[in-house]
Amino acid sequence: MRHVTNLPHAVKEEEYVRIPVSGGIHLAARIWRPVSSDTEPVPAVLEYIPYRRRDLTSVRDSVHHPYIAGHGYACVRVDLRGTGDSEGVLRDEYLEVEQTDAEDVLAWLAEQPWCDGSTGMMGISWGAFAALQVAARRPPSLKAIVISSFTDDRYADDMHYMGGCLLSDNLAEAGTMFAYGTCPPDPALVGERWRAMWLERLENTRPWVLEWLRHQRRDAYWRHASVCEDYTAVQVPVLASSGWADGYSNAVTRLLEHLDVPRRGLVGPWSHKYPHLGEPGPAIGYLQEVVRWWDHWLKGADNGVMDGPMLRAWMQESVPPSTSYEERPGRWVGEPSWPSPHVTPVVHPLGRHRIGTPGERGEGMAREEELTVQSPLSVGQFAGKWASYNAPPDLPYDQREEDGGSLVFETEPLTERVEILGAPTVELELSVSEPVAMVAARLSDVAPDGRATRVTYGLLNLTRAGGDEPEPLVPGRRYRATVQLNGVAQAFPAGHRIRLSLSTSYWPLAWPPPRPVLTTVYVPASTLTLPVRPTTEPDGVTGAPFGEPEGAEPIRTSQLAAPEQRWEVSRDLIGYRSALEIVKDGGTVRFEDIGLDARRRAYERYESVADDFTSARGESEWTMEFTRGDWSVRTVTRTVLRCTGEEFAVHATLDGYEGGDRVFSRTWNERLPRDLV
Repeated sequence: MRHVTNLPHAVKEEEYVRIPVSGGIHLAARIWRPVSSDTEPVPAVLEYIPYRRRDLTSVRDSVHHPYIAGHGYACVRVDLRGTGDSEGVLRDEYLEVEQTDAEDVLAWLAEQPWCDGSTGMMGISWGAFAALQVAARRPPSLKAIVISSFTDDRYADDMHYMGGCLLSDNLAEAGTMFAYGTCPPDPALVGERWRAMWLERLENTRPWVLEWLRHQRRDAYWRHASVCEDYTAVQVPVLASSGWADGYSNAVTRLLEHLDVPRRGLVGPWSHKYPHLGEPGPAIGYLQEVVRWWDHWLKGADNGVMDGPMLRAWMQESVPPSTSYEERPGRWVGEPSWPSPHVTPVVHPLGRHRIGTPGERGEGMAREEELTVQSPLSVGQFAGKWASYNAPPDLPYDQREEDGGSLVFETEPLTERVEILGAPTVELELSVSEPVAMVAARLSDVAPDGRATRVTYGLLNLTRAGGDEPEPLVPGRRYRATVQLNGVAQAFPAGHRIRLSLSTSYWPLAWPPPRPVLTTVYVPASTLTLPVRPTTEPDGVTGAPFGEPEGAEPIRTSQLAAPEQRWEVSRDLIGYRSALEIVKDGGTVRFEDIGLDARRRAYERYESVADDFTSARGESEWTMEFTRGDWSVRTVTRTVLRCTGEEFAVHATLDGYEGGDRVFSRTWNERLPRDLV
């Protein structure tokens, strides 16, 4: 990344501003704005997240907020209620109070003498959720939003449930917020009340996984703040982006399809990262695009920001399987609208371990056949993370071992190159042996040497196949079910094969059903539909559509203790215990500007024994530590999720330490019924 020090406007920074919201609470903000805004007001841009603006996001914030401020905006980074140096308690994600707080902040910003009354919101992940959700509430000052790595559907397309299947990220992300929500404010800013604020958080925090497991079907809890419930509520322009390696690869195209406002979409090869920090690369000059967006929609500049394609997507070339890539080879393609007139759904019948050609009728396709599969719990150990962060390496590995426990269908070697753009679907006619069953469908690029790179995948809890209200399955009865795979842009070279793999479990990416399931798939009544973009179609973009990544100079930090990253699969062939262990330890980092040392360490373990589906167990443990001089505070959170055939069992602990003394400790042990999951 190129660090820019000579910006159009000199920037001033206010490190700690207290913004009043409802209930007598004040939220902590950091503000960067042009010096000239003292006399020449500018629009304000808000990023609103719970991840501690003073320390843990301060390096990233220092790269993009001063950069945008230097182009003529007041950039405001606010800690949510109950996080960082903000008052109160963070009790769950996307609550009504979170959104009304955001509206209060926007109203406060619009009234400041350095603001011209217009505001925007931007962010990645939680910050993008917040921007989209607040936009749907139509606060009067909000004129446009910029969002990355988000969803418009909190139940069907988030870290909790996928196709009605419980994701292990439901536990992992609950563990993350258990840790972040119990950290103290900084006494250097809030003074002696830091301890009372911290103890209030500790006393009033509960493991969020308990609430998320109480809502195992799409109900009012998930409908709240899901913009897909009413797309017409969003009435401001939207610049939306994500990455094919991210868990949120689907929402960009849904917004392009359903919103009726000026909108642009961008999907690169990236994991859960801002596009200017994109991994795998290539990263792009995203902040330049953001400034152009704000210039047009907040300042009225006639800069052509709406020219060109509605969607720009990175068409990925074939690569060998790897858990991490520095770069994904490919090229940018542009589409004038979505759904694109250049993409055609091509239906392939499934035969006996074959993917047939469109319209094929003949040997092996004409008569009905029954194919069965009952997958071992080991299928899924090389699935990678639901949402890749690319650290530790967390992308799916070679699929050949996974395919050994799956029902596999494959094309003949391709005689010509095939490119797809969009979401493949699998239409299955099937029957199952148990009342609760799932299907995992994986699409892979198989090289001539046999190596299989997973391209995309989808999950479906078959009890949800008929809609939002689940029903137990009748063993032996035939059902039709559609599995939608995640959207992707992928090229399959001539000589390669396209492989579809079906499994009846996908642990530990998704929680397994209560018991092993024998699934029968009927062919050729089952099909695979690929969204084909003809290779003869022009790319739809001219030249290099993006500049080099750039941003402001980051603040200085020092690495005092080395980081550690691990992703290890193990199998005990005596006790038949299999496990996936993940360590993400950033080591100890000193933030030189504030003299603070901080450490974050996350540990996850997912294990099972043989094919005992009730032996599945997940664990998430976090340590968060902050030290300055003789002030030292540490929180340790741990959450364990187990199951029987009928229940989930949650055991959680929270311990707070000041210096060497434990000053707070609490334990939870709760059981929740399984709701056809």
